[in-house]
Amino acid sequence: MARQARALATRQAVLLAAAEVFDERGYAAATMSDILERAGVTKGALYFHFRSKEELALAVILEGQSAWLATWEPSSDSPVQTLIDLSYAFARALQDDVLVRGSIRLTIEHGSFTQPQVAAYQGWSDATRELLERAQEAGELHPGIDLGGAALVLQGAVTGIQLSSQVLTDRQDLTERIADLWTLLLPGLVQPHALTRLSVVERVPAAS
Repeated sequence: MARQARALATRQAVLLAAAEVFDERGYAAATMSDILERAGVTKGALYFHFRSKEELALAVILEGQSAWLATWEPSSDSPVQTLIDLSYAFARALQDDVLVRGSIRLTIEHGSFTQPQVAAYQGWSDATRELLERAQEAGELHPGIDLGGAALVLQGAVTGIQLSSQVLTDRQDLTERIADLWTLLLPGLVQPHALTRLSVVERVPAAS
């Protein structure tokens, strides 16, 4: 058990170090030597867990995608409010979790991989569309909304906002920009009777 715990700790140290390096330098500029130095583990330990830079990058993507959703739970029966809250959870994860930041940079740099990360984008789009479908069934959306198109627009908007926020303020203003996004987009998406019940600003989760 002690050996297994050490192995898991080593793997996590390598993942965190890789996420930091990928976030700072991108996939192409990062080297296994950089990651090895940052992780503070032996070369043998690193390659025991990950045989190549690409395998390590893919692991960072998978860990980062699951990390920010691990403790998040919806706190509204409104699908649109859930979508809004989810965007703020994503923004906070980008600010606070290096695994998420590394994962997102690697996903955006999908052309650097022999296995383009289309699945990551598709997963975001599918999750958004599912919430929009539920919102449509609940009567929250304007009639005739193209749900597939709306999902892609929302996904692209959040992606673009986080990129520009990263460049301009190191994502310090990201939650404010998310609020601006929803303030502008919701009237064209949501019917007035539903709009009055939505909060476009970040909602603090209730204490458990």
